[in-house]
Order: sequence, then C-alpha cells, then structure tokens
Amino acid sequence: MDQITLGNVTITRVWEYYGSVEMTPDTFFPQSPREVWDDGSSWLTPHFLDRETNIVNSAIQTWVLRSEGKTILVDTGVGNHKERPYSPVWSHLETDFLANLARAGVQPEDVDIVINTHLHVDHVGWNTYLDGRRWVPTFPNATYLMPKDDFDFWNPANDHESVLGRGNQNVFEDSVAPVHEAGQALLWENGHQIDAGLRLDAAPGHTPGSSVLTLTSGADRAVFVGDMLHSPVQILEPASNSCFCEDAAAARATRREVLGWAADNNALVIPAHLGGHGAAEVARQGDKFAIKGWAPFTPYTEQR
Repeated sequence: MDQITLGNVTITRVWEYYGSVEMTPDTFFPQSPREVWDDGSSWLTPHFLDRETNIVNSAIQTWVLRSEGKTILVDTGVGNHKERPYSPVWSHLETDFLANLARAGVQPEDVDIVINTHLHVDHVGWNTYLDGRRWVPTFPNATYLMPKDDFDFWNPANDHESVLGRGNQNVFEDSVAPVHEAGQALLWENGHQIDAGLRLDAAPGHTPGSSVLTLTSGADRAVFVGDMLHSPVQILEPASNSCFCEDAAAARATRREVLGWAADNNALVIPAHLGGHGAAEVARQGDKFAIKGWAPFTPYTEQR
C-alpha cells in the first residue's frame, strides 16, 4: 500500500489518473523561466514532464487520512461520466478510482469527512456519482468541507467571471450542488479545525476560496496545498503561477507564505497533482526555495 505515517496520522495515496494534461510548460506556467525546465531535465523527466513531447505530466489523486478514528479524503478528483465540454481531458472518464479506494481499505460508506481544497473540476468529481439519471453523493455518511468563498464564486447564479472561461462548466451542478442539497456540505470561512491535529485555512489566489490543510501530530508536520503548486518548478520559482490562477498576486503571496512555513517547520509539502513521489521537503534558498528531499510514496510508473 502506498502509505506513510506522520505522528498518529496515516496518509495513503489513491490514484485516479496519471499522464499528460495536453499542455506545454510555456502554456501551463507562462511566467516560469524556460531555463528552469531545460536545466531540470534530469529530475523533471519522466514524472513531471515528457521530454520528447514537451508536455507536462500530472497526477489526479486523493489523499486518504486516518486521524482520531476518522477516515478523511482530501480532494476527489475528476469523477466518471461527467460532461465536460470545455475540459475534454476530463470528459466522460471511466476510471477505477473507487476500486483503487477499496484496495486502500476504504468503502464509500466508511468516509467520515471529504475535504475539497477548492471547487475546480479535478478536485470535486467523485463528490458524486450517477445513480440512474441523478447525481448523488458518493460518500453517504460524510460531511463535505467546502470553502464558502469558492461555493459562492462558482455558483452559476452569482455569474462571476473566471480565468477558466467555461472550463468549469457543469461542475457546480453535478458535483457540488447535489451534496449541498443533500445536507452534507459544511461551508466554512477563514478556518476550520477538524481535529486536534488537522486544520483548514484559507489560502486564496488560485481560486478565491482555495485552502490548505495543515497536519500537526507529535513532532511531524505536513501541509496539503491543493493547487498552490502544480509542479515542483514552482518550489524553485515561487513567483510562477499556473495559467489557472484567478488572482495572480494573491497566488504568489500564498505560495511564498506556505512554503516559508513548511521550510521553517520541516513540514512535508503535499500538492494535489504531483506525480513521482508526490510530496517534497523544502528549504529556503534566498528569496526562493529548494527541494531537499522527496516523500517515500511510490511513483505510479513504478507501480504499474
């Protein structure tokens, strides 16, 4: 099992998808220096970049936490059977995610808490599944923790404009609203304490309601950063946003603040989409950061 233990919390990685996102580094990370990708060939390839095609590789994965007797999911990926006309990579998938979750010892009814770090297409998909002609909550006994700022921003009734254009179309309707209508959503603001060692805090920039989950257990620390990072290049170049960030200045400020805390507290940084070993230890390097080590998770390419 792809699992580590930090203090009294076990963390298990469950895959949904790994591979191309059909974007080059210049498109995905328009502010990142080209030379960082060129100089990093030896360690970016193959987990984060396909050198032959110059296409970025990404992982869609859920982090399963077992803490104080609770089973907690951090983000729920893309989901199956979803209509995504403006995100064709994620449209009408047929993945083995629920079987992979079962192999990790988790059935849908076992889940106590679902955390959506933000409400993008690739973080909320398995919130629901298609039951006949209706989208219903996948995890019937869970409380779904959703940032209220994102709930309001992505609610079509509020008619907000986004850098995604229509890229998040249908997501609220099929993966967020059904959970809320079922009475299973808790919309939190500013911060939310889950248990003694797990806390959600606002980390806006990528989206208005983006959040991070901080784990503190014994002497161990970790921070689940969602889409604050899509690539380890952003650790080396924290000013480099993805093309999907709603507020560029806030995203940069959040990234520097969270990476600084992780470096100062010897905390493992766990983004949503890193392939390879999935997480990194970081250190300050002037006004930037360096990768000083990788987590012991098994790369997907080595599991197959």
